[in-house]
Amino acid sequence: MVISREARISELFVTLADTLIDDFDVVDFLHLLAEACIELLDVDTAGLMLANAQGGLRLVASSSVKMMDLEVFELQTDEGPCMDTYKTGRAVINVNIAEAEDRWPSFTAAALAADLRSTHALPLRLRGQLIGAMNLFSHAEQHLTESDISLGQALADVATISLLQQRALNEQSLLAQQLQTALDTRILVEQAKGVLAERSGLSPNETFGYLRGYARTNRQALSVVAVAVIEGSLSFDQLRTNSSADAMSSRAVPAGRRRSSGG
Repeated sequence: MVISREARISELFVTLADTLIDDFDVVDFLHLLAEACIELLDVDTAGLMLANAQGGLRLVASSSVKMMDLEVFELQTDEGPCMDTYKTGRAVINVNIAEAEDRWPSFTAAALAADLRSTHALPLRLRGQLIGAMNLFSHAEQHLTESDISLGQALADVATISLLQQRALNEQSLLAQQLQTALDTRILVEQAKGVLAERSGLSPNETFGYLRGYARTNRQALSVVAVAVIEGSLSFDQLRTNSSADAMSSRAVPAGRRRSSGG
């Protein structure tokens, strides 16, 4: 049964809200948010950066290895859409990367080499508090409509509110602790993805689904599961056998899939 885009939007917002539980997993939540952006905004890849305790940006979630490499490069060169959005607090929308050489010379060359042609960035901001930025890329030249931009910002706002809500429920230092935990978890998850890819022959993106599926099914943090994989106490066969199929899919949509106009 094919559901309308409006119904899918409602369903995804409910899924995001359901993720906001007591043992809130920042990395899992932001990966889900990136996947929602890919599906609903018809972009090919997405990533999210959060500010650390010192006020600098760090990559926390990315939908592909290519996206991760490009955003790390963006941080290293201090240029690109996410950097501009974080510095100004304003969205960067509908940028044709081939025409952005004067604006971001190093970043533009790297993005074109990765076969990316369009980019957008949205702030993770609540009123005057800016905690990060969300980056979107497409392989084709793409123009987001005002409706698309509003939806993308709404998704970014959900992420911002959820992160800040967690801090409000606890002491003022919780957000900094969560962000640092997210950064540490991402490193462990990337290592575990590489280990599983070597053992299973799957791509790192595919192995992440098993990691997350096992963590959800067994109510364990992604970092705990990642460490077990890295140390060798958790095999790929165990992950595959004990992962919820629904949790593994996370309703992810392949990058090449385009949404229909009719819903």
